[in-house]
Amino acid sequence: MVRRTKEEAQETRNRLLDAAEVLFQAQGVSQTSLQQIANQAGATRGAIYWHFKDKAALFNAMMERVKLPMEAAVAQAASGEHDDSLADVEAQMVEALRIMTTDPQVRTVFEIATHKVEYTQEMESVQQRHMNSRSACLVDFEKAMVADAARAKIQLPMPAADAAQGLHALISGLIQNWLLDPQGFDLVKTGRASVRVFLAGLGFSRDASGGR
Repeated sequence: MVRRTKEEAQETRNRLLDAAEVLFQAQGVSQTSLQQIANQAGATRGAIYWHFKDKAALFNAMMERVKLPMEAAVAQAASGEHDDSLADVEAQMVEALRIMTTDPQVRTVFEIATHKVEYTQEMESVQQRHMNSRSACLVDFEKAMVADAARAKIQLPMPAADAAQGLHALISGLIQNWLLDPQGFDLVKTGRASVRVFLAGLGFSRDASGGR
């Protein structure tokens, strides 16, 4: 009975998150009420507060369903456990772009996070999560650049922290522009080429097979 109750609770939570995705995309986060989400999910407003503290907590949970696996993959790639951290980071970023173009749920959630949310006082924790995620990604990029520069015995033409900012801006900018016009360009192809050109400009070279 306890197991069934837990399964039912998880099912309700998933329905609420699914409903939030639909409504956030259709009418924006600020224009969507918790009551509307409950109605869309066939649940009560009380069910929302059982699972989520507020709209921001619900939004963050929606993001975590698709984003945390990506963040973990990039962090693992930058951990220094392999001999070519930047190659691992590049591979994980390209895979993330591929998922963006092939997984409808990932695309929907990132479209909401990019174009459908306002960082109002109500959504302060959402902004904080975005900043924390960005900061963690920058740390991972910087660590990978420092490690690979040391292995390759090259001097970076700019501080690694600044280079990490540039790489992050490149990737996030490509995603934002692709979400505006998915038919405008090939996100995976353009992303892979852009990252490689960026890294080459820092002094990291690749042979034709993709190795260093």
